[in-house]
Amino acid sequence: MADPKGFLRTPRREAPRRPVEERVRDWDEVYVPGGLLPIVGGQADRCMDCGVPFCHDACPLGNLIPEWNDLVARDDWRAASERLHATNNFPEFTGTLCPAPCEAGCVLAINQPAVTIKNVELAIADRAWDEGFVSVRPPERLSGRSVGVIGSGPAGLAAAQQLTRAGHTVAVYERDDRPGGLLRYGIPAFKMDKRRLERRLRQLADEGVRFRTSTEVGRDVGAAELRARHDAVVIATGATQWRELDVPGRDLTGIHQAMEYLPLANRVGEGDLPVSPLNAEGRHVVIVGGGDTGADCLGTALRERAASVTQLDIYGRPGDERDEEAEPWPTYPKLYRLSPAHEEADELRSSPPAHADARLFAASTLRFTGDERGRVRELHLVEVDAGRRPRPGTEQVLPADLVLLALGFQGPERRPGGLVDQLGLGADARGGLARDAGFATPVPGVFVAGDAGRGQSLVVWAIAEGRAVAAAVDRWLTGATVLPAPIGAHDRPMTA
Repeated sequence: MADPKGFLRTPRREAPRRPVEERVRDWDEVYVPGGLLPIVGGQADRCMDCGVPFCHDACPLGNLIPEWNDLVARDDWRAASERLHATNNFPEFTGTLCPAPCEAGCVLAINQPAVTIKNVELAIADRAWDEGFVSVRPPERLSGRSVGVIGSGPAGLAAAQQLTRAGHTVAVYERDDRPGGLLRYGIPAFKMDKRRLERRLRQLADEGVRFRTSTEVGRDVGAAELRARHDAVVIATGATQWRELDVPGRDLTGIHQAMEYLPLANRVGEGDLPVSPLNAEGRHVVIVGGGDTGADCLGTALRERAASVTQLDIYGRPGDERDEEAEPWPTYPKLYRLSPAHEEADELRSSPPAHADARLFAASTLRFTGDERGRVRELHLVEVDAGRRPRPGTEQVLPADLVLLALGFQGPERRPGGLVDQLGLGADARGGLARDAGFATPVPGVFVAGDAGRGQSLVVWAIAEGRAVAAAVDRWLTGATVLPAPIGAHDRPMTA
């Protein structure tokens, strides 16, 4: 390590965010442009280069974190980029979107604030693009084999890039009009600038990946036709079957799924629409669901100038410190965290009846009530205990002109007669598509990667699955592979 006492001399400093009043007026990323560069070298110097780097195990990609921390501390950005890209196809995706389980596993985090691994990762990725360290790497020779990848989210893109670099001809099928999956239409631009996605897509296309957009496999192209067209098929369609809320009044107008709301806001940013049909301006918005998708809805509604925004979380408020009994280091702890959207809601006081950050914890929806035109006007809720049992006398009524359901996802969509039916694929206990430890389905030459098999998960797991399934496909096609396989299909995050 560059400075053996760096972790003693330098306190943790995170990337500075733009002022709330400024950033809620636009859709740019929330962080100060270039704000990382003055501090990132010192933050990388805090890495202790410990003998057993648990950050490796906490990250499913196996990122070489101490190595590129040391290189950044020594100002060797080219070498840092090489080490970072050795394990991660898209470090700017993880550097902006991943909740950083690597930091929870940082040895320094046993008794001090962890190294800002995620910030260092993003700084390397941005510097690599700025300095021209990221190159197009087409294969030296073609294998004569063809692979069809269904879905262009992070798992599908990672698989496509790895297989293309191995010499196979790869076509990516995407049902939307642009590639990117949830990175394109699910993630708001203030979390990740779409230009980060666009430049990676250009890199993949220049390396030889072919994109077939506005093409839904199972409808526009039959599964049998696709199998005849390609030597192998990778299903990376994600877990897009959203959960419903079965309470009285659900059929009222004005109640929508988060993934109906967020894509429309993103399409405005793409220039497809002048204004979203579900625009929150001047409306009282209630978001049901306390996860990241709910926070994305919160930040989006604030930028659309909602009259008020409240987020309901059925779980109690997490603690500020790690529970060493239930979630010991180096597992990823459930803590009270203030995302940029919650910070914005806090400062803008977007929800008078809620906590400062717009969240109502331990809150369960009872019913919706509406007006004579059948439009939602109120959400009735009750406080619940840890067992989700209502606490008597705790009912509340919130004004609600727009309700967004952000309750998570149940697995891949299963449309009658669609892709899954045509291939005759089964489901596992979690609701994902059944596969063996090597990502293979019972159908010869058909593999499953990402959330379609794992269930709703993190972007870092999706990229790891994409890399691993590429190795499995390459081995199936050629009998051997040199592609890395960082995880198995049934691997799970560290737990106590």
